[in-house]
Amino acid sequence: MLKKKSLIVIASPSGGGKSTVARFILDKFKMIQFSVSATTRAKRTGERNGVHYFYLTLEEFESKIKNNEFVEFETFFGNYYGTLKSEIDSAIGSGKILLFDVDVKGAFSLQKAYPEDTLLIFLAPPSLDTLKERLKKRETENEEQINIRLARAEMEMSEKDKFDFVIVNEILSDTFLAVEALIEKLCK
Repeated sequence: MLKKKSLIVIASPSGGGKSTVARFILDKFKMIQFSVSATTRAKRTGERNGVHYFYLTLEEFESKIKNNEFVEFETFFGNYYGTLKSEIDSAIGSGKILLFDVDVKGAFSLQKAYPEDTLLIFLAPPSLDTLKERLKKRETENEEQINIRLARAEMEMSEKDKFDFVIVNEILSDTFLAVEALIEKLCK
């Protein structure tokens, strides 16, 4: 039996399916809320502040770094991304369950800051070749950016055994069933 956790962290290499699985969890489990990260990247079409991200200027983000307001943050493709401590503390204090869609480093930072409250789930692609095909199909990045993501994916895959659970995301419906069963145990 799993101990009830307030923070469910889904991590995978880019293209590993974490956003798709996160949407499934949020649709299936209404008591779980998505943790909104902060970023300095520009809003994409249809995105809203406070829903998709907290969009901050570079100066605002760096001020929050100096004030130690982030559990974790990093730069990727020239933009900052981070998780605000205030959002997590508020959720835990009110008994909410937060879902995180983060990279491996972010997952470990959350676990370090909130060790008793964090459940780490790693979504592994069946292979790096499969991951490369998924990234190409998205058509959101050029070949150089895909290669950067694949190099990072190798590092992230080497850390998967440090997670509480590893689910190989080969057939999406099977992945959904595995995640659903895990979260049902968690929420009982």
